[in-house]
Amino acid sequence: MAKENFNWKSLFINEEPNKADEPVKPAAPILSNTDNKFPTQPTDSFPGNAVTNPFLNEIFEVYNKGFESLNVEGFDFFELYKSVMAVGVTNPQSYQMAFTMGKTIKADLNKEFLLEKSGFYISEIEKVYAKYDTVGKTKKAELDSNITKEKHNLSKSISELEAKIIELQKELESKKVELQKVDPKNMEQLSEIQLKMEANDLAKQKLLNSINTVITGINQYL
Repeated sequence: MAKENFNWKSLFINEEPNKADEPVKPAAPILSNTDNKFPTQPTDSFPGNAVTNPFLNEIFEVYNKGFESLNVEGFDFFELYKSVMAVGVTNPQSYQMAFTMGKTIKADLNKEFLLEKSGFYISEIEKVYAKYDTVGKTKKAELDSNITKEKHNLSKSISELEAKIIELQKELESKKVELQKVDPKNMEQLSEIQLKMEANDLAKQKLLNSINTVITGINQYL
């Protein structure tokens, strides 16, 4: 198969396509020669309760496509991996069948070559993981910082408003007290005015009565 440029979609942000990476020297195999036991869980399962993560399948697909983009022409670990996964990862015969098929394509195929190439794929996957782990942590840190600032600003505004409310409550209570004092404070003056108005009525009436009495006398006696 023709080698494709390693170009995985960004998991967190949209990025411009990068130029093809420089050829990478295959890393030393990570798999131990003494580790011949099969996994206790199927390889297509996710650890713990990770399956509840709604983004897991989507991001795993990104990794899977990236893994496939690393494949080169000929038979190496990638073809054996695909064959074993299709037949049965815990079936010893699937490894023998895939290895035999590989020998028909690459006559000098051996275990050491397969493990060496597995190290290359693992190394490339780790590089991509490190890149997007850094991107994710950076974006998380930025968001955490923005959240902290927003919460600080809102808390400050709330404190200022609470202080204003307390001040307004004090002013409200003060106005209520003043309201209660309005009548008693003005009662004496109000009473005095009321009495003076009554006296004004009586004085006028008394004077007019005496004048009218004289007028009546004039009319009767003159």
